[in-house]
Amino acid sequence: QVQLVESGGSSVQAGGSLTLSCATTGFTYSTYCLGWFRQAPGKEREGVAALDSEGKTTYANAVKGRFTISQDNAKNTIYLQMNSLEPGDAAMYYCAIDTSAGPCSEYHGYYNYWGQGTKVTVSS
Repeated sequence: QVQLVESGGSSVQAGGSLTLSCATTGFTYSTYCLGWFRQAPGKEREGVAALDSEGKTTYANAVKGRFTISQDNAKNTIYLQMNSLEPGDAAMYYCAIDTSAGPCSEYHGYYNYWGQGTKVTVSS
């Protein structure tokens, strides 16, 4: 059984940095997409970053150059380093895994395993 647990969400001032972590258990797939998503109140869940099993990364335009997705296979953990945070980055952040073949998608519907989320607040 695959389980994902996010941590690292906090309240920061604009311009600050945070690193979110997603600890995974029971994950044994060799082909996958690891994704970070976010959802602000009243808004749709949106893809933020993705990392495929070959190491290719993709980012939403809104976070390019500021956010970095990575994984530590030894720790079974996915990370999202967030720099130069803006008030618009405030949201609940979720990590997710898509175990189907094919390129990583920004659409949350393709991801079949999800964490419970961690909250990020950014004050101006």
